[in-house]
Amino acid sequence: MGIQSGLTRSLLLLIPLTIAVPWSLQRHVDRPTSDQLVVQSVQLRGQGGIGFDLRQATIPVQEIRSGGPPKDGIPSLSNPTMISAAEATYLRAGDRVIGVESGGESRAYPLAILNYHEIINDRIGELPIAVTYCPLCDSAVVFDRRTPLGEREFGVSGLLYNSNVLMYDRSNMESLWSQVKGEGVSGPGAGMKLTVLPMELTTWAAWQARNPNTTVLSSETGHRRNYQGSPYTRYFKQTQLMFPVKPINNALPLKESVLGVWDDANALAIPISAFGGKSTEIEQSLGSKKLTVAFDANDQTIRVVKADAGLQWMNTFWFAWHAFRPETEIVSR
Repeated sequence: MGIQSGLTRSLLLLIPLTIAVPWSLQRHVDRPTSDQLVVQSVQLRGQGGIGFDLRQATIPVQEIRSGGPPKDGIPSLSNPTMISAAEATYLRAGDRVIGVESGGESRAYPLAILNYHEIINDRIGELPIAVTYCPLCDSAVVFDRRTPLGEREFGVSGLLYNSNVLMYDRSNMESLWSQVKGEGVSGPGAGMKLTVLPMELTTWAAWQARNPNTTVLSSETGHRRNYQGSPYTRYFKQTQLMFPVKPINNALPLKESVLGVWDDANALAIPISAFGGKSTEIEQSLGSKKLTVAFDANDQTIRVVKADAGLQWMNTFWFAWHAFRPETEIVSR
């Protein structure tokens, strides 16, 4: 079995039995119980274990779940090769990318690649960044890799909390970090906030039009993957979630795309439905701060045009945003 087919098989095994999975796959589903996961996870690497030390976890340990692939089974990328837009012949106009600008330089990171790697440790000029994407939550966030513990390189732990990827930092004392929560949840980094950087989740054509000199992640990653197809296509078409999440709120469809915006005191969800299907810009307030957001009806994308200092944002599904920030306000039509 090749690497590509192996990952696809692992992802298929994650689908709950309420979804039509062939019986031949169902009978091989073998997830650890919560108690087993706790025991496995508190083992320290120095004691011969392969898990993480969760004794000081800031999230309920019993709600941390195995995602299927083991630690680094989904390999993050570090110091990737970037190419010019003209060389990126593997991309189509409508392919989604995470776009980042810093110091006059712009880069695009296609979800077609992030589907299989989830974290890209990169550097723009002197700025070390982690471009992160969790396909289960459709959550895109870019972090500054300079943490209170020093600069870190991140990998994929193989664990989930609220159906969202738990990253880990490659250090002598590994910490787990929640992507949507944006902070450490175990180890020395527990409770420490990551700095979120401006970015947009958009299409390759739209990003190129606004950033004609952009570079883009090369598909030559050193891994054998089919970057022309996504193993999550079926999941995106269904309303069901793969893993338990709480709290659940049905004010919006669970998988409606939202732009989540927050500061130290407030949280706001701007769903696609708030734009009434029309390409337009709207101005919103969050406490005393303001931001302008643009919606493209053709691409079905939301992006921040301008924002006051102190505001941070990410793109994600509604269920994930609410699970981590249940106090959020919702912008309606």
